[in-house]
Amino acid sequence: MTMTTANPHDRIVVVGGGIAGLATALHLAPLPVTLLVASPLGQQASTPLAQGGIAAALGADDDPALHATDTLQAGAGLSNPDVAARVARAAPSCIEWLVAQGASFDRTASGDGLILGLEAAHSRRRIVHAQGDRTGRSVLEALIHAVRKTPSIQIMENHRVTDLALDANGAAAGAFCAPWGSEGSEEPILIPGRAVVLATGGIGGLYAHTTNPLTAQGGGLALAARAGAVLRDLEFVQFHPTAIAAGLDPMPLATEALRGEGAMLVNSRGERFMQAVPGAELAPRDVVARAIFAQICAGERVFLDTRHVLGEHITSKFPGVTALCRAAGIDPIRDPVPVRPAAHYHMGGIKVDDQSRSSVEGLWACGEVASTGLHGANRLASNSLLEALAYAAWIADGIRGMESRPSMVQPPSPSFAPWHRSNSRNQQSLCLQQIRSVMDRQVGVLRDAAGLHQAVRHCSALTHEARSIRERDAVLVSLMIATAAYSRNESRGAHQRLDHPHLMPEQHTEMTLDQALRIAAEIDNETAAPVRRVA
Repeated sequence: MTMTTANPHDRIVVVGGGIAGLATALHLAPLPVTLLVASPLGQQASTPLAQGGIAAALGADDDPALHATDTLQAGAGLSNPDVAARVARAAPSCIEWLVAQGASFDRTASGDGLILGLEAAHSRRRIVHAQGDRTGRSVLEALIHAVRKTPSIQIMENHRVTDLALDANGAAAGAFCAPWGSEGSEEPILIPGRAVVLATGGIGGLYAHTTNPLTAQGGGLALAARAGAVLRDLEFVQFHPTAIAAGLDPMPLATEALRGEGAMLVNSRGERFMQAVPGAELAPRDVVARAIFAQICAGERVFLDTRHVLGEHITSKFPGVTALCRAAGIDPIRDPVPVRPAAHYHMGGIKVDDQSRSSVEGLWACGEVASTGLHGANRLASNSLLEALAYAAWIADGIRGMESRPSMVQPPSPSFAPWHRSNSRNQQSLCLQQIRSVMDRQVGVLRDAAGLHQAVRHCSALTHEARSIRERDAVLVSLMIATAAYSRNESRGAHQRLDHPHLMPEQHTEMTLDQALRIAAEIDNETAAPVRRVA
């Protein structure tokens, strides 16, 4: 697709092909946008895996203020009340915008209203779905269609961003990229732009048990960190309680909406172990994840039993889950589904302001890669797609208000060389395998100083072994997450320290890459207590 004729200094570079990147590109029209995607558009994004839906206060008994209150409650003291209120107010218009882009949501039999589902920690039924449990895929397909027919958007598929382009003042001025699989074999391509929007998704691929695409390894965080951006609350990694434990990598997801319909969690002995917990199966995700993990640590297997509430209706109400189960050799009509927690969503990210601007001039962030202040220490279910949609519009408004600024781009910093060429996005090098194992065992559902100390030391050692861009970025992000987790001596939301079970005064963790490396070096030099694995 060719770009429309326009002042070249008006171009905006958007990195990422999920809902955050596509929505941002569409909101920026008719400004010229170059959309850089590391895979064919629609593949390797986390959006299609979103089964639950999008939260919006649309019911007669609901209100954005209630939605905001639920968000703050789940966020365990670190969600920003103003951000929660603003996003909740924007939710209904986000749904309207998606419908205008061609998205189709599940409606009542009369067709007059949307079907609203219930998920954990929501006080009202407010989850909008598409095709049952295929919301993410349905929405993404609609946005891809809209993007492909928008003449102001140039799509560059199969191009991985290797570095951000900075001008002499340190402001973002574009991106260097290379065709996938060509690392080291040719010079990076410079895509100049007066603004760069990172919409690169999360970090679940750094963990051995994850629901994310394996390519979700924090590449956007590494790009921003190396450009000098401030990162916030990296230690808060949400583990979805009910990933389907069938030996697949990544792990298929058994949506929370199943528990919203009454599905029960039971252990190998048939005990419903969530009954004594406030909220039971619909307690906040971090609570359910820890309860399931405790059962696993005690030698039990855990199952999600849908048979009594859904029976054969699971095939029509949750066709996606049904297909995933059957592909794994499980019949959810007859058998309970084996589940376990898996890395699912990163609440931490690039620190941004109310328009999603980072601390680096000209650099913006949208979606999971950003830390907007909405999710705090534990994301409320179905707020992720909503956050991306709301901030995409605000980013576009902010960029339109910027002045065009031609600038001289500085050459990228030297990268690791020689680079190993790899044509497989899912190839697992020994370095990446070690990272995933360490993060899963030591920076997982439950943490302690000994395990985190070992994780920091291991990641520090791997910084000298990374031989590709992908390995370099994965090591840096893992090191920063482990360092942030070691530094937070309390248990809050998704961050649970066995050696620090109590709450401390509310405080964010903020750091640049230089600060993280300095803290990691100090941790590395400490004498660690005997290592005790907690995962």
